[in-house]
Order: sequence, then structure tokens, then C-alpha cells
Amino acid sequence: MTVTKIATVTFRIKPEIKAALCEAAEREQRSLANMLEVMIRDWCRREGVVSQPISVEQRQ
Repeated sequence: MTVTKIATVTFRIKPEIKAALCEAAEREQRSLANMLEVMIRDWCRREGVVSQPISVEQRQ
């Protein structure tokens, strides 16, 4: 099995967007990073950017 490094992404968002993200993450019992990853993965799948969900095995 090949190991893929985790990439770092840094960006700025408005405080109210961060608050909404924190609320969503809390409701899902996820970290902020994990919540963003799930949201991005879902959007990509819906828009055809990624044809299949990325499994845990593919990420490690």
C-alpha cells in the first residue's frame, strides 16, 4: 500500500461562515478539518468532479 501525504490548506473566511462551519461540525461530531473534507468530497461527487467517494484506504 502506498502512503499519501496529507496536504495543508490555509485560507481566510468571514467569521460568520466559520461560526456556521463550527456549528455544522459540532452537530456531526466532527473536527473542522474533517467537516470541510466531507463537504468538499460531497460537492465534488455531486458535480461530477469525483465519480466515487474517496475511501479511507485511498486516503492513507
